[in-house]
Amino acid sequence: MLFPEELKYTEDHEWVRLEGDTATVGITDHAQNELGDIVYIDVTTVGESLSKSEVFGSVEAVKTVSDLFLPVAGEVLEVNSALDNTPEAVNNDPYGDGWVIKMKVSDPGELDALMSAEEYKTFVGA
Repeated sequence: MLFPEELKYTEDHEWVRLEGDTATVGITDHAQNELGDIVYIDVTTVGESLSKSEVFGSVEAVKTVSDLFLPVAGEVLEVNSALDNTPEAVNNDPYGDGWVIKMKVSDPGELDALMSAEEYKTFVGA
């Protein structure tokens, strides 16, 4: 299982990569493994400003549907449209081609409250 060091992680199993004031968000390798085969990603919040921990979409797997929670407050700028045709990219490459949204972060300081790779690894018992 992968735990890239440069990312921040949430207890809801989302990851965040900050570049300037824009963050890329997806679900972790652990989460995709637990969900199983992902068949659909639904994000209808593009253009909306949301608070930390608000639902920004959902992920549908063969076994279940799970909400996606915003790791920090901000505006959802873009959804990964490639996932419309290839949602399995989240299973195959959760930290690369399987990213879910890009967002403008309201307060970059909120990332300090998220887990490091080592903390997340301990959190999931890996």
